[in-house]
Amino acid sequence: MTLFSVRTLGYPEIRRDDVPCPIALRKGLALLVYLAEAKGPVGRDIIATMLWPDSGEDVARARLRRLMYRLSFTLGDDVLTTDRSTVRWSSSVDLQTDSQLFEQACDAGEYERACRYYAGDFLEGFSPGDCPQFEEWAFFRREALRGRTIHALERVVHDRHAVGDYAAAAEHAGRLVQLDPLSEAFARHLIRNLLLAGDRTTAERHFDALTQRLRDALDVAPETETRALLNIATTSPVESPPPTRYVCGDGVHLAFQTYGAGGMDVLLLPGFVSHVERLWEEPRCRAFLSSLAEMGRLILFDRRGVGLSDRVGFKPGVDATAQDIGTVLDAAGSRRVVLFGASEGGPACIKFAADHAERVAGLILFGSLAKGSATPDYPHALRANHYDVWLQQLVAGWGGPAGIETFAPSLSRDPQARAWWAGLLRTASSPGAIRGVLEALRDMDVRDLLRRISVPTLVLHRHDDQAVRVGAGRHLASHIANARYVELEGADHWAFAGDQRPILESIRQFVGSLAP
Repeated sequence: MTLFSVRTLGYPEIRRDDVPCPIALRKGLALLVYLAEAKGPVGRDIIATMLWPDSGEDVARARLRRLMYRLSFTLGDDVLTTDRSTVRWSSSVDLQTDSQLFEQACDAGEYERACRYYAGDFLEGFSPGDCPQFEEWAFFRREALRGRTIHALERVVHDRHAVGDYAAAAEHAGRLVQLDPLSEAFARHLIRNLLLAGDRTTAERHFDALTQRLRDALDVAPETETRALLNIATTSPVESPPPTRYVCGDGVHLAFQTYGAGGMDVLLLPGFVSHVERLWEEPRCRAFLSSLAEMGRLILFDRRGVGLSDRVGFKPGVDATAQDIGTVLDAAGSRRVVLFGASEGGPACIKFAADHAERVAGLILFGSLAKGSATPDYPHALRANHYDVWLQQLVAGWGGPAGIETFAPSLSRDPQARAWWAGLLRTASSPGAIRGVLEALRDMDVRDLLRRISVPTLVLHRHDDQAVRVGAGRHLASHIANARYVELEGADHWAFAGDQRPILESIRQFVGSLAP
């Protein structure tokens, strides 16, 4: 059987039995890549419209026939299988695609092997011409693979660092810096491991380069924690974030941290996007998390499909996230916990509290809601079609500080906060992956669970929240028996943005009232 290899990571190339097959036509190369990624038959009309968007149906189909004839002349008659309506790679050839080998290695947890496959971004430097549908497809595929690569590299850096192989950790951290040059977290990984490997000169060179990039792009200086790495003798050390651990539940590896040693456990489930390590980079967020840890042992985790937890090939809904809460609590050795659901983290906490009241000492809901989209009997959210428009806008701006004006108006002009949020989005997910997460949240409805909540509940909501309307918070409080409702001043959706003090004081009083 003839072996055909399709390289998509980097500039695309087709090889037959390891011999390059030059494809002179860019649209021919685009077709072969698209079919290889599809792993099955694709409609002729879909391909024709994608590759010749400005041509009529008959003209586009005729051009597709001529293109396939020229490809068969180059590759052989048995390479493509066609019928009246579809085209596909033939089952008579052994087809290998590097992007699929990369994903298979990620799925198997073989992250170092996965990183070896990733020679460059998906279809890097390639364009078939005026084909906007193809370009949009390639963009989302590129971002999804790039997100998985960042996740894989982070896992390898942590693993190599843990066993003392600092040179290898630094090598992989260097690739992280190439993928996100403005991430101080990635730069710290690189500088720290270079120092531990005994290469201070290179570490200092990378620090200087980071300083220049931050000044040129954001007009800011490196954070204190970054500077402290190279100035340990004269600068008091900055407390490091807690170590990240993993637990496997339902075949999915979940990243989590524990911080503090108080008597009461407090599990924080953030909104639709999180990254347990990058959350600590933002000074206000770090201060907020540290304040929570003063009230008890803080448990922080990334839901499946987001952050440092495994990516999944389906839309992770409320039931799956609630199951993940139990998995993380078991791994942390927590028998009784206060659940803190922020924004879209609230519904899963509601589900867990309703089903496992014996494990929940109290429930805190901040800026949260019971239903993802509006209906006549629930006007407190966006209508589904408006939600989809918002989602499209968010995805289109992914990679930059998308949505920060809505989520944190008070920080929207802060260049360091904007850079942090943009970096968090890039490392926490990809445009394609986050679409599935947010579509599941759009379709979420836990209103029938509210009457089953029997644990003490605190509902917090800022009056002018632009992301989740205050009516959603009032609805939660009015439908949960004996819930305490606190309406706060401000427009920031993030708890750590704006004035944290009234939020923390309300939480401190609530947690204190639960102590045995």
